[in-house]
Amino acid sequence: RLFAHWEAVASTHRVSLPRDMAGPIAQMVRHSQAREPVPYVFLSQHGKCEEAAYEERRYPAGKWACVTMGEPMYEQSISMSFMKLMRYICKENSIGCHLGMTIPVLNEIHLTKEGTELEREVLTAYYLPGVFQQNPPVPMDPEIHITERAPLRVITRVFYGMTTEETILREISLFWELLGSTDTVLRETYIVASYENPSIPQRRNEIWFICQA
Repeated sequence: RLFAHWEAVASTHRVSLPRDMAGPIAQMVRHSQAREPVPYVFLSQHGKCEEAAYEERRYPAGKWACVTMGEPMYEQSISMSFMKLMRYICKENSIGCHLGMTIPVLNEIHLTKEGTELEREVLTAYYLPGVFQQNPPVPMDPEIHITERAPLRVITRVFYGMTTEETILREISLFWELLGSTDTVLRETYIVASYENPSIPQRRNEIWFICQA
């Protein structure tokens, strides 16, 4: 039943779910309560009408497992990448055991020069739990790369639901309206941060604007 549910979710992303994902899915669900947050420093919060509109954070340097995909649709790229990362997290690593889930999972996207659509290539990144930061288990999948990502200062805003190219472009546009004219953040590169697994319909996401170095 669990596999059938995830299979139905995958089909909405136009992705077929391989049978060998049954094990990783069961493990992910079993460990769903134990999720380690990616460490960060809270810098400031900005609101309108007493409601938090967005906040500024600084994320330290750290080791991430990264996959880059360039499928025809954004949802296909992130689904295929996340399946690879799930296999790595659950067993397909040099120590052969469950590594533990961290949140959020990051999807780094790039806008075309016109700013009207996303570039096809999406980088999906999973933060290695603290216990593995010094010595990350080696992935069996050659498409997964362990990368030391530099410190990052971001302005973040929450949104809920499905993440499609359409919803992401809308969220970026809304965020720009909120911020107004500024040259303190990048205009071509953004991050979509996902806090819940793809089977949750009203899942929590954030759009991250990356501050200039």
